[in-house]
Amino acid sequence: MTQGPLISVVIPVYNGEEYVKSCLDNMFAQSYKNLEIIVVDDGSSDRSGQIALQYPVKLIRLDENRGLSAARNTGIDAASGTYIHFMDVDDGINLAYYQQMADAVMATQADIACGGMLNEKHSYKTWRFKKQVVYHTAKDKLKATFVGKWGYVWRYLFRLDFLKEQSLRFEEGRFIEDLTFSLPAVFYAKSIVVVPGAEYIYYHRENSIMSKKEKAHREKRRLDWSHAKAFRKEFAREHNLKIPGIDTGRFAYLLRKVFR
Repeated sequence: MTQGPLISVVIPVYNGEEYVKSCLDNMFAQSYKNLEIIVVDDGSSDRSGQIALQYPVKLIRLDENRGLSAARNTGIDAASGTYIHFMDVDDGINLAYYQQMADAVMATQADIACGGMLNEKHSYKTWRFKKQVVYHTAKDKLKATFVGKWGYVWRYLFRLDFLKEQSLRFEEGRFIEDLTFSLPAVFYAKSIVVVPGAEYIYYHRENSIMSKKEKAHREKRRLDWSHAKAFRKEFAREHNLKIPGIDTGRFAYLLRKVFR
């Protein structure tokens, strides 16, 4: 079997020692072996980095906690793959994930591959693709991925040169950083392929960025979500877009929540 392109997998971790082993075991059990695993230790005070060093990974240690966006940007700068995927340390993927994503982008030469997602807590956010399809127009790309509603960056395998050509970076200092990255990426991509069978598993974790209950944290999350929504609105206005699930198709979205 001919070896496929190198895929860089960027895994930020901040005090996530309880998840590092299972995440890296998941990576090295993948059927696709041409992977560059980049673990960015974002100033952890626990054993996250030491555990990662037990595996053949590229470990980058930041001197202080700079946040998820900075860790992901560090990963972009360190990546040498043809494609790049952003993996959260406390989630999982099926064991054929990278093989299926790589097969799809190699066959179609798309800038981005989009896989399915399983949401542990909210089943209506589970999304699977039934067949492989390539989309080219902005309307079709936005509708197929639902990116304006669900910006989760880990759904995508990106061609690294495409991200660099578009100067796409994560906005540092924000909690809601995925939407402001994924929406422009999907819009600017010449084509996107959706991939059946490749599934990312999103687990609900206590004390994650999205679940912490401290008042100051909740207030920053609220402000950053308002910032992301304002970005989405302005981006849609600038490019004359209707965002599926927001500006159009809202009834279908609500039915999905009720009947899934």
